[in-house]
Amino acid sequence: MRGLKTLLAALALAVAAGASAFEPFVVRDIRVEGLRRIAAGTVFNYLPIKVGERVDERRAAQAVRALFKTGFFADVRLARDGDVLVVEVVERPAIAEIKVSGNRDIDTEDLLAALKQIGFAKGRVFNRAILDRVEQELRRQYFARGKYGVRIRTTVTPLERNRVAVAIDIAEGKVARIRGINIVGNRAYSEKRLLKLFRLGTPGWLSFYTRNDRYAKEKLAGDLEKLRSWYQDRGYLNFEIESTQVTITPDRKGVYITINVREGERYTVGQVKLAGRLPVPAAELEPLISVRSGAVFSRKELAESAKRIVERLGDEGYAFANVNTIPDVDREHRRVSVTFFVDPGKRVYVRRILFKGNYRTRDEVLRRELRQLEGAPFSAKKVRLSRTRLERLGFFQEVNVETPAVPGTTDQVDVVFTVTERPAGSMLAGLGYSQSQGLIFNASVTQDNFLGTGKRVSVSFNNSDVNTIYSFAYLNPYYTVDGVSRGFRVTYRNTDAEQAGIADYATNVAGGEVNYGLPLSEFDRVRLALGFDRLSVDLGSEASTEVTSFLAANGDSYNLFKLSLGWSRDSRNRAIFPDRGAMQSVSAELVLPGSTLQYYKLRYIHDRYFPLTRRFTLRARGELGYGGGYGDTGELPFFANFFAGGIRSVRGYEANSLGPRDSNGRPLGGAFLATGRLELIFPPPLGQAAQTVRLSGFVDAGNVFATVSDLDTAELRYSVGATLQWMSPLGPLAFSLAAPLNAQSGDDTQVFQFTFGRSF
Repeated sequence: MRGLKTLLAALALAVAAGASAFEPFVVRDIRVEGLRRIAAGTVFNYLPIKVGERVDERRAAQAVRALFKTGFFADVRLARDGDVLVVEVVERPAIAEIKVSGNRDIDTEDLLAALKQIGFAKGRVFNRAILDRVEQELRRQYFARGKYGVRIRTTVTPLERNRVAVAIDIAEGKVARIRGINIVGNRAYSEKRLLKLFRLGTPGWLSFYTRNDRYAKEKLAGDLEKLRSWYQDRGYLNFEIESTQVTITPDRKGVYITINVREGERYTVGQVKLAGRLPVPAAELEPLISVRSGAVFSRKELAESAKRIVERLGDEGYAFANVNTIPDVDREHRRVSVTFFVDPGKRVYVRRILFKGNYRTRDEVLRRELRQLEGAPFSAKKVRLSRTRLERLGFFQEVNVETPAVPGTTDQVDVVFTVTERPAGSMLAGLGYSQSQGLIFNASVTQDNFLGTGKRVSVSFNNSDVNTIYSFAYLNPYYTVDGVSRGFRVTYRNTDAEQAGIADYATNVAGGEVNYGLPLSEFDRVRLALGFDRLSVDLGSEASTEVTSFLAANGDSYNLFKLSLGWSRDSRNRAIFPDRGAMQSVSAELVLPGSTLQYYKLRYIHDRYFPLTRRFTLRARGELGYGGGYGDTGELPFFANFFAGGIRSVRGYEANSLGPRDSNGRPLGGAFLATGRLELIFPPPLGQAAQTVRLSGFVDAGNVFATVSDLDTAELRYSVGATLQWMSPLGPLAFSLAAPLNAQSGDDTQVFQFTFGRSF
C-alpha cells in the first residue's frame, strides 16, 4: 500500500510539472513540438483542449493526463507563448524488430502472435512495462510445462530515428522430472492402487513414450479430479483433497508432490425414485437406472443413469429434456436416497436439415443416408445413426452435427451436418514395391464419388512381377431408392505364380461380372454376383507333379460360370482406422454346372474392435476358408487354393509360404485356411498424426491345410511383432517387424515386411 501511494504521488508531481503554471487564457492557436514519428493530428485528436477554449491549471492537468494515457509519449509538457498553447512531447521509441531465440516448446509464430495481442509487436510503441509482462507470461507458460529452470533475457537496443530492437533470448532448460508422489490420509485404498489412476508418475521404462514423469500443473489438476471421482464413485460422498504441495528441488530438475486427503465415511444408496413429468412410461425408464437400493453410492452411476434417461427422451423428440438428480443424505445411517426428477420440456420437431462443406457431393447423396427426416419429431438416436452413415461413405474426413434451436420457437430445431470432404478420386501413374509382388507399375483413374453422385467408376492398369491387370469397374450404390446397389466389372488378369513364391505355372483370366447388393438392416447386407471367367494355365519348365496331373485330367483351358452369394454385417464406426464395432462376412463362390470345372469356395471373416481406453483399442480378427470340387471335379483346383503367410496374413513368414508343398518343394496352398490375430492398437506419440498413422503390437496365428481333415492345431504357426500403418497421400503403407515363435525346418521366415505404392 505504501508503494502504491508513493507511485500516485510521483504521478501527481509529474502531471503538475507537465502542466507548467500559467495564468488562465483563451487559446488562439496550438503548437506541438518534439514530434518525430507521430503525426500532429494524432496529438490534436487526443488533446481535450480546442482553439477558442479557456485554459487554466486544472484543464492543463487534464490535457497532460490524456496525452500520457495514450502511451505514445515518455514526457508531456504544456507551455504558453502569448495566446498560443505549446505542447512539448518526448515520443516513446517504436519497436523496429523482435527477435526470439532458444524457444523449442513454443513456436515462434505463435509466440509473436500472442505478443501482438497484448500490444507488443513490430511497429508498436515500445513500453518497458509491457516487456516486463511478456517476461512474466513466458515464465508462467514454461512453468506450466514443467520447465522451472527457464531463463529469459531481454535486450533492448536503441536504433536511429527513435526506434529499438528487442531480442528475447530463452534458455528453456529441461523439464522437471517427478521423483516422488505421496498420498497422505488414505485408509480404504493403498497408495499404490491410487497412483495407478494418475497420468503423472515417477520415471519408468515407458516414460519416454507416455511422458508421465514430466510435471505439468494441468496434468496434476486432472489427476486430482480422477482421485476425487474414484472415491465418490465408491461411496465416499464427503471425500476431500485438503491440500496439495508441489516441492521443487534446489537444482529445479526434480519435483515432489504430496497430496493430503480426507476420505470420510462410506455411503450406500437408500430409496430410488422417478418424479416429474414422464412422457415415456416409467416401466421403460426404470431399467435405464443402474443405481440400486442397498448398493454403494456412486456419482458416476448417478450421472450415467440420468444421461441414459435424457437420451431415451431424446429418441422420443424431447431434445431439450433435463433430468436432475436430487440426493437426500441421511448422515446418521450413511445412506443417500435419490430422486430422478424429469423435466422433458416440449416435444421438438425438425424444421430443416442442412449440409455445409459438401462442395462436390450432391445434397441428395447425403440425404439418402439420413434416418432423421425433416418435419418429423427429433430423434437423437436417428441423428447419431445418420452421422455414422455419412462417415462410413468414405467421402468425408470428418462429419460434425449441430442441432440449433429455431429462433422464435420453443419446439423446433434445425439439424446441420458440417462435412470436410476428402479427395474422392485419383488419377495416378506411378511405381511401387511390394515384397510379395515386387516392382509395381500402375495407372488408374478412380472416382469413388463420380461427379458428386456417389457412384464409383474405376479404370486401371496394374503391372508387377506377379500380376498384370486391366480392369474397368462401375458401382451405383443406390440403383433403387431403397438402397439396392448394382455394379459391373470387366477384368483381364495374368498371374505368374512362380514370382509369387508358389508353384511353377501362370494363369490368364479374362472375365466380368454383374453384382447386386441388398440392404437387410442398417448394418446387414446381402450380395449376389453373376460372372464368367475364361481361364487358361501355362506350365513352367519345372512344373510340379500336382499341377501336371490336374491339367492332364482336366485340360488347361476352362470356361467358368460363377455365382457368388454373401452376407455381411458392418457396425464399425469408421471405414478407415476404426476403433469400435465389428465386421462379419460370410461368402460363397460356386462355379456352376455347365462350366468346364465345378468347385466352390466358402469364406468367413470376423473382425472386431474393442475400445479399452481413449487411446488403446484391442482388435481380434479371425478368418476361415474352405473349398472343394463337386460333380466331375474331384478336388479344389490348385489355382483356386487358399494361401497364408505375409504382411496381410501371418506376419513373420514369407507371403504365401505356409501350408502344403508340391513335389518341387514349392508352396501349393490348400483347401482349408485358418488364421487369426490379436492386435493392441495405439496412436503415435504425436497426437496430430493419429488420423493418418496407427501403431500396433500383434500376435498372429494360422496355416493352410490340404483338406479340413488335415487340420492339426500343432501345425499352426505363430508370430509376435509390431506394425506401423500410414495412410499417405500416395496410398496406404504398412511396415511390420515380426518374430516367428515356432518356425519349423523348411519354413520361409521374414522378420521385416512392408508394402507400399498401391492406390486407395
